[in-house]
Amino acid sequence: MAIHTSMSHPIISIKNANIRSLNNIIFSDLNFTVKKGENWAVIGESGSGKSALLHAIAGNLGISKGEIIYNLGQPNLPGNKKPIAFVEPRHHFKNLSNTTDFYYQQRFNSSDSEDALTVEQYLTQVPHYPGTNQHWTMERVVKILKLDTLLKKQLIKLSNGETKRLMISAALLKNPALLLLDNPLTGLDVQTRHEFNTILKEINLAGTTIIMATSPFEVPDVITHIAVLSKGGISQVLNKNEFDPQQFVQQVGVDDIVDSDELKKLLGTHQPTHYKQIVAMRDVNIKYGDNTVLQQVNWEVNPGERWALLGHNGAGKSTLLSLINGDNPQAYANDIVLFDKKRGTGESIWDIKKKIGFMSPELHQYFPTDNSCLQVIESGYYDTLGLFRQSSPQKAGIALRWMKALEIDQYARTLLKNIPSSAQRLCLLARALIKNPDLLIFDEPCQGMDMHQQQHFKTLVDTICSMSNVTLIYVSHYQHEIPDSVIKVLKLEKGMVV
Repeated sequence: MAIHTSMSHPIISIKNANIRSLNNIIFSDLNFTVKKGENWAVIGESGSGKSALLHAIAGNLGISKGEIIYNLGQPNLPGNKKPIAFVEPRHHFKNLSNTTDFYYQQRFNSSDSEDALTVEQYLTQVPHYPGTNQHWTMERVVKILKLDTLLKKQLIKLSNGETKRLMISAALLKNPALLLLDNPLTGLDVQTRHEFNTILKEINLAGTTIIMATSPFEVPDVITHIAVLSKGGISQVLNKNEFDPQQFVQQVGVDDIVDSDELKKLLGTHQPTHYKQIVAMRDVNIKYGDNTVLQQVNWEVNPGERWALLGHNGAGKSTLLSLINGDNPQAYANDIVLFDKKRGTGESIWDIKKKIGFMSPELHQYFPTDNSCLQVIESGYYDTLGLFRQSSPQKAGIALRWMKALEIDQYARTLLKNIPSSAQRLCLLARALIKNPDLLIFDEPCQGMDMHQQQHFKTLVDTICSMSNVTLIYVSHYQHEIPDSVIKVLKLEKGMVV
């Protein structure tokens, strides 16, 4: 389908292209044109190819037929690279010596976390290409993305939302002609999402064209056109003023998405232990150098309670969860009781982890991707980041049943890295559920999921809560994602309970 929407010349023109990833053809005979003055949002269900289209435009995917023509108005960069910046959901930060990637627990270990660039050091290393418009300077990006208080902070210590702001800043410093954004609003708190409209307007006024993959309900004002992806192509093209996001909501009933009998059997594979208290924190304080992350936090979580943990990006939510999940060694220096045992009285990290099912954006970021999805989920029995022992047929069978409950069983034998990001998250959620733990901790579990997947998971969690006495701590910046079973709230602001 050729797209003709204005009188200006195309800056991107995809003509009759077959676009492939590995051996799979993602798009057949794709036609897509972006003209000067246009900004596009790409929407579609999970697996429709939103991220793949951005990767194709960035030159990261192979084209077996057809072509992509660029007329970006700027010279190519060194190495014949196009003046394009791409902000992806996953980052690739390395340590100070630039030899190894970060690992999951590194942010909580004070000596290891020092082996990381600060925000300021990272931004000063972003290449400034010759021959491009130099509108975006360090001073300007720091101001517009509010990084001034983060400049001396190590990358590994950034929250999910803070990391997103940094990645957008680094992309702008390249002063690109074209900015590709893959779900840029996920992980951002309400205020930052609201401010994002202003940020995108300034980016566009500076001469940069924007193409972004996003939710139908998060299309910024600067967008002029919508491309709807479906079944290996563009099924619909709309002007922004004729776009109604409600048209893309799937109505899903509870009976359609949850097999209650099967779920009851899966939950019956483990008998819960009875505790007086799941979590008890008294005057908890966490500091890194001169930076106080948590201050005088008091919190009690009793068996069967379902909590929402709320707060802005950088409020201390992830640090608080790390004290419960056994990842933060500063737990030993504080008055913390987990599952009726005070930290530091002899229990190991593994004793704690076996009682908890955990999912977070950081776990997704750092989780190794070379296992099959079935192996990833089975590894939840052992609380390891991947399966490092021979698979158990019985446990693999239960893993497959959880995959069916989450509608991802088609990926069972596929490597985690070769499936859509939203399906990767669902695999890690199945990994958290598989051992029927006494405590579930879900930190922004629905990032990147389409509306059907969000509703499916929310209903699944509510059904589990109705069938069991499981304790739940749920973090989200989106009110509609929080399960109905959640009735208690703890809110943090600048490390303090408010």
